[in-house]
Amino acid sequence: MSIKPQFNNQDVEVVTTTPLYDGFFKMVQYKLKHKLFAGGWSGEVTREMFERGHAVALLPYDPNTQEFVLIEQFRLGAMATSDSPWLIEVIAGMIDDGYTPEDVCHKEAQEEAGIELQHLTKACSYLSSPGGTTERLHIYIAHTDATKAQGIHGVEHESEDILVHRVAEKQAKAWLANGRIDNAAAIIALQYFFLHKQQILDSWQ
Repeated sequence: MSIKPQFNNQDVEVVTTTPLYDGFFKMVQYKLKHKLFAGGWSGEVTREMFERGHAVALLPYDPNTQEFVLIEQFRLGAMATSDSPWLIEVIAGMIDDGYTPEDVCHKEAQEEAGIELQHLTKACSYLSSPGGTTERLHIYIAHTDATKAQGIHGVEHESEDILVHRVAEKQAKAWLANGRIDNAAAIIALQYFFLHKQQILDSWQ
């Protein structure tokens, strides 16, 4: 049984929006009111939102070798809670104006791993952290030739230093289990694949 939302966007009144920072990312302060479950309206609520746009995350898979193409790179945000801030991730990129999510998947596959994609398949989308950012990530899975995945990649002017890995299914499962893979996009993409593997492979035939 599905549970329909009780409210929608029309049940929120945005009183003011105030830009706080406008650089590579943006920070905006919102003052708003919203309807309450018990009835009536809330008082004025103040929230700061991190505006970074929306993104894709891509999991390339080679059914012939039964390997994923994953990447490793430095992430400053991991230093506070991790022994190493070099993370095993899926390919990902922001959706710039003029690009579709599918365009970005193909572009980032080339830039971050030097690979071509076939049978690009939409898996799901999710809100990365809706209490603090508007960002939505779109997860894709695609067929690739993993034997061509190797080396160090990235866009120099974006300070990217990306190491490509060919990772067997068994190894990926082990990394999920032991926490070696601990970032949301990679966890969600891999779990989606393992839950729907046969359906995905059938659709590629």
